[in-house]
Amino acid sequence: MASTANSLRLCLRTSRQTSSAVSPLLRRALSTTTARCGMPGNTSYLTPTGVTKSEIPFYNQTFQDPSEYLQTVLKDASASPRDKQRAQQMLKAWEEIPIDQKRELQQLTKDAQNEMVPLRRHMRTRPTQFWSAHEQDPDLITDEIGEDDFEEDDIMAGAHGKLEEHREYREYARIAVWEMPLLANFAKKFEPPAEGEVLRFRYTSYMGEFHPADRKVVVEFCPRDLDLTEAQQLKLCKLAGSRYNPEKETIKMSCERFEHQAQNKRYLGDLIAKMITTAKDPTDTFEDIPLDTRHYKKKKNQISFPKEWYMTPERKAELEAQRKRSLMIDTQKRARHELVDGVQMIEAGIAEMEPVEELVAVKRGKAPAARPLRR
Repeated sequence: MASTANSLRLCLRTSRQTSSAVSPLLRRALSTTTARCGMPGNTSYLTPTGVTKSEIPFYNQTFQDPSEYLQTVLKDASASPRDKQRAQQMLKAWEEIPIDQKRELQQLTKDAQNEMVPLRRHMRTRPTQFWSAHEQDPDLITDEIGEDDFEEDDIMAGAHGKLEEHREYREYARIAVWEMPLLANFAKKFEPPAEGEVLRFRYTSYMGEFHPADRKVVVEFCPRDLDLTEAQQLKLCKLAGSRYNPEKETIKMSCERFEHQAQNKRYLGDLIAKMITTAKDPTDTFEDIPLDTRHYKKKKNQISFPKEWYMTPERKAELEAQRKRSLMIDTQKRARHELVDGVQMIEAGIAEMEPVEELVAVKRGKAPAARPLRR
């Protein structure tokens, strides 16, 4: 009987006399197009997108009774045999229901429709303020009202910051204990560069993070490692200019004009090849141009003492003799048990001390109020 009642309820919903109230369309809060009024009788907005009215079964038809709807389904040529069989079963079940139950079902349907009408109607709120601050925003995640108020069941913001700092320390400690030792699996044995590998490149990496400085590539090489003569090496140093280090006798250049490291490395390689080709050119050897080293300034030590403060060899020998003499005296005292051990003296003094009861701090009470003098 349950399946029959569900089928009848579906029929009643289809054959209801009063149509449900259509909810008004809500306008967007911000729109770049103007609102246009619809033409009278235009119901195209009720039809689903991509579906014509002719494709909707029993479009714009009203049925007074479920039996009328079921008979229409049986007469419909486009209905499938399965639908017609179900309609025949439901029609037979509807005819077997007493007239009192039919009236009761119709009355229940009308009552349900009357109760759903106010729920389907869109309720507009009347703003009492200019910004309608009392309306609830469905896109708002947190209200942010009263979040900064301190409650007694929580700690202050400074304490939360300390806890967060402690959590960060613990996180790095876990990484150092559990993850850093795993890097030993990727360690490679050091192999000195071969004779043909004279260019030493240096890169900058920020551990997976994007940084404008990670594109920079630095190359360093020694002109003596190249297959050049003395005159060609000197010419190459003159071409390098301020990039030549006369103390180390190396040339150091860098490039960061391109976006990727590979592009900057390729540019440096092509530039060094052009410099070597120019240095080998016998048409001009730059013999009349001296090697300019004014750009290089030797770095001095940060701390410099006068020469008079340095210890002389005689003073060093005197201090060494004093150390040996004091060490010999301590050895003789230790043999005669005359050497005083400070740690043992402290432990012996603590053992001889009598135990003293621990004092407990007690909060001092209020002093009694002074009585007024009687006259």
